[in-house]
Amino acid sequence: MNLLQDLDADLAALAAKTQASLVEIHNGRRGHGAGTIWHAEGLIVTNAHVVDRGSVGVVLPDGRDLPARVLARDDECDLAALKIDATGLPAIELGDSRALRAGQWVMAMGHPWGVVGAATAGVVIGTGSAFPEGPGREAIAVSLHLRPGHSGGPLIDAEGRLVGINVMMQGPDVGLAIPVHVAKNFLRQSLSTS
Repeated sequence: MNLLQDLDADLAALAAKTQASLVEIHNGRRGHGAGTIWHAEGLIVTNAHVVDRGSVGVVLPDGRDLPARVLARDDECDLAALKIDATGLPAIELGDSRALRAGQWVMAMGHPWGVVGAATAGVVIGTGSAFPEGPGREAIAVSLHLRPGHSGGPLIDAEGRLVGINVMMQGPDVGLAIPVHVAKNFLRQSLSTS
């Protein structure tokens, strides 16, 4: 095999590995998005705007459609934690969003326009809190296309580890994600008080 074929096989393997912990989320109305299995005992992380204010359901990779309970929600950082009645789920491996550098390769997973388990790839543009979408809000800017249905899905590094939660497009070629360390803080603070 040549180098391009090796890279192709590696990318497909990363996508397949991540798809095992990628879920579909529906809010009982028109809204659909993605989420990530954070813990084997049914903890799911997604965006607050994906959950909205209605009833929430989660479709697992094996096709089971389960009702979800919203454990915590923060509209300001656009994160939500859901709980489903399932165990033994394939939780994603967590990476280090603080170690990301401009030029590093990343892949965003989700369900854009209903395409289940889709992937798009690009490089990190930068990280920090100086982006125009919200002063002081930490984000990862990436040169890839996020579409409706990517929201709440995982942004993974070259080793398949979760480094961010996809949020939105910020222009024609810039996607934004919430760093995984922000999601960890959100879960630590919100679940310890609930």
